[in-house]
Amino acid sequence: MPDFPITARRAGRPRVMGIVNVTPDSFSDGGRFKSWDQARDYALRLVEEGADCLDVGGESTRPGADPVSEAQELDRVIPVLEALRAERPDMPVSIDTMKPAVARAAVAAGAGFWNDINALRADGAARVAAELGVPVCLMHMQGKPRTMQIDPRYEHVVSEAARYLDQRAKAVIAAGVDRDLIMLDPGIGFGKRLDHNLRLMAALASFTDLDFPILFGASRKRFIHALDDRAAEASARLGGSLAVALHAARVGCAIVRVHDVRETVQALDVQAAVLETIN
Repeated sequence: MPDFPITARRAGRPRVMGIVNVTPDSFSDGGRFKSWDQARDYALRLVEEGADCLDVGGESTRPGADPVSEAQELDRVIPVLEALRAERPDMPVSIDTMKPAVARAAVAAGAGFWNDINALRADGAARVAAELGVPVCLMHMQGKPRTMQIDPRYEHVVSEAARYLDQRAKAVIAAGVDRDLIMLDPGIGFGKRLDHNLRLMAALASFTDLDFPILFGASRKRFIHALDDRAAEASARLGGSLAVALHAARVGCAIVRVHDVRETVQALDVQAAVLETIN
């Protein structure tokens, strides 16, 4: 697989990361794939729709989700990664996992990026990341997926999330990870209520002040339903997803992680064209 681009925006807009959940219980599209061939074909469709990169995950991180075993996660993601490497060796692919052993096997199978919602806090994770030498994304999360939405509390969510990410970045650099290989993610929806999510999104520009590229993932998340009671189904949240992706683009995020690739690419390209004309 090619090197994973984490800093270079594309034609005035963020790169678009297409989500490939190989899980039975993800909040938006869990259980969609009955075979690895179907997951591969879906991933290839996202490429055709304009995805700049793909994010493959084999463990649901929705609120209330139970963890899965290392073996089960590997069984889900490795065949898909190998198929993508065979079909599209030019396409950058990420592994979305909290487990160092899964990350190691995924990189061997073709992944070029480690997207870790646990910010490399698992035993040995930072050391493994240093050994692998691929870009990593460190995300802010309060608690764990199974319990994170029970009663999240903050004094000042923006400063607390920023401080956490800064501390995690320094810790993984101390463990040997190259500073230029680190991205940060404020973790929309991970241990946050509606007001927390809105404050984080309003302050997205301040996260770029940490001097790391920002990966932004808010596609189809539940805060959209909290603002629109007609959007109970995740698939009914396209408008809200596009709104926050456009906001992320305006404040300089490097990557937006999305389910609806074609629509997001179109929206970002139109916004970029308008802004270029204005400038």
